[in-house]
Amino acid sequence: MVIGPDGLILTIGYLLLEAETIEVITQDDRVLPARQVAYDLATGFGLVRPLVPLRGIEPVPMAGIASLKNGEPLLVATGSSRGTEVGFTRLISTRPFSGYWEYHIESAIFTSPPVANHSGASLFNSRGELLGIGSLFVLEAAGPERTLPGNMFVPVDLLRPVLAELQANGRTRASIRPWLGVSSSERGGHVEIVRVDRAGPALEAGLHPGDVVLEIDGIEVTTLEAFYKQLWKRPVAEGDVELTVRQGSEVRKIKVHSIDRMQTLRKPEGI
Repeated sequence: MVIGPDGLILTIGYLLLEAETIEVITQDDRVLPARQVAYDLATGFGLVRPLVPLRGIEPVPMAGIASLKNGEPLLVATGSSRGTEVGFTRLISTRPFSGYWEYHIESAIFTSPPVANHSGASLFNSRGELLGIGSLFVLEAAGPERTLPGNMFVPVDLLRPVLAELQANGRTRASIRPWLGVSSSERGGHVEIVRVDRAGPALEAGLHPGDVVLEIDGIEVTTLEAFYKQLWKRPVAEGDVELTVRQGSEVRKIKVHSIDRMQTLRKPEGI
């Protein structure tokens, strides 16, 4: 979605991860080369700028989510090989969201019915103002107590305070934080590791899928939100983190040397 007069495009950041090339296809089927401006771990947003001008395209107005009401009809615009497609959905809730991939935001938009082509999709209110960018298909749009298929959108409220910083530095200061390289879930009131990144420090330290994280630096954690917030309290990305974990029937203390994840990602030349 074009958000700047210079053609600046907002999308979901994971679409840009380790991209070798980036192209923008316009509604009149022009293919334009583009470059990554920013990828932000903290918000999940990505910014792209075409290398040639976008003619006849105006930036979209943006709106906050504070005035939204549950059940309010919303519009989703997605891109496909057939061009731009639009569909209707409804607001289910706005609430904090913790992702399994060491990700947490204090406010996310949940909608239903879901759209399949959600990655980078744009969510609008009835006035045509941009509310958020599509991130996920979820089964619990109404919360963990009820199964309701839907989508999670990252609200543009998170973009406004950091947009200048993203354009200047390529990410926010909040993204320079400890990364362990684990995917985790909440099960039975505990944080359980379900995957360990092959290039991450957790594997080297001896963590495995099925391990249950009980404490970080001696502080009990029972939710993903508590897990991440305790980890991110550290002032720098790199350093030793002590995890108390249950491996099978044994409880162990394991030191993991956290790192800055951005330093592990490949970037194409010139970007």
